Amino acid sequence: MTEPGVVFVTFPGAQILDVTGPLEVFSTASRFLPSVSYRTRIVSADGGPVLASCGLEFATTPIGEVGGPIDTLVVAGGADTDLHANEDFLCHLRRLAGTSRRVTSVCSGAFLLAAAGLLDGRRATTHWRNCHELETEYPRVTVVADAIYVHDGNVWTSAGVTAGIDLALALVAEDHGAPAAAAVARQLVVYLRRAGGQAQFSALLAAQALDSEPVRDLLSWLPEHLDEDLSVPVLARRLNLSERQFRRVFKAQVGVTAADHVEAVRLEAACRLLETTQGAVGHIATICGFGAAETMNRTFRRRLDTTPGAHRRHFGVATGAG
Repeated sequence: MTEPGVVFVTFPGAQILDVTGPLEVFSTASRFLPSVSYRTRIVSADGGPVLASCGLEFATTPIGEVGGPIDTLVVAGGADTDLHANEDFLCHLRRLAGTSRRVTSVCSGAFLLAAAGLLDGRRATTHWRNCHELETEYPRVTVVADAIYVHDGNVWTSAGVTAGIDLALALVAEDHGAPAAAAVARQLVVYLRRAGGQAQFSALLAAQALDSEPVRDLLSWLPEHLDEDLSVPVLARRLNLSERQFRRVFKAQVGVTAADHVEAVRLEAACRLLETTQGAVGHIATICGFGAAETMNRTFRRRLDTTPGAHRRHFGVATGAG
């Protein structure tokens, strides 16, 4: 497979990164990897110039003029679209999906796939703010709220905005192996794969705007002290709060419990070390604060549905695993 065609479906008011993020991944793979060439095309309902939500305009082809077969169909998201009620557009979307090896969506693009019936009976995700809405409007879809992306059969859906980059890297890995995807990630200066779920990232982003300086400082301090005691009593004392006050303040301001946040940060650190070093799993478990390898193994199974060893085999650049 040297020239897979990737078709991006967009519309006026779409989020530009939903298109340009994955597009840049495929473009980078084509420019920097030998024997890799992703042909890309951007389409919309009517074709012509399309104005994204940020004000940037780009050219598109009418969706009705595009035929198959298609390797990968990517449906962008955005807040201002009524295409979920446009039966002519949905008919074209179903037609293209029927000729595609893979069907994918970024952010709220999942709503268009769901409206077309392409997510019926499948697991899927979207931006964390819209997961409940997707679940309510389309009860035949099993919504996975805390996921960066979800792969169910030949359908892939991803969370908000930058998660489209994670999704595209995963598709490159599926096509050409983890080392190839890692090379693209290094060129773009992004993670090959972010650990944990999207709730972790929405909480961290929200924390950057916290009014509470002590909580902000605590969040910045945590990653450098993962091998220390980070229990609620210890963290509460750092902020000079009672345990009850600390639990309430942390959950209210960060969006998750302190225990969940600490575990997510430890898990992300462990993933990075597994991907980029050949350190023993037991040593990584110790320096990331899990204590024992078995504890880290249980956390990987519960939160990522995998094991540290499997994660390294699939995503470890140092091992050269594909």
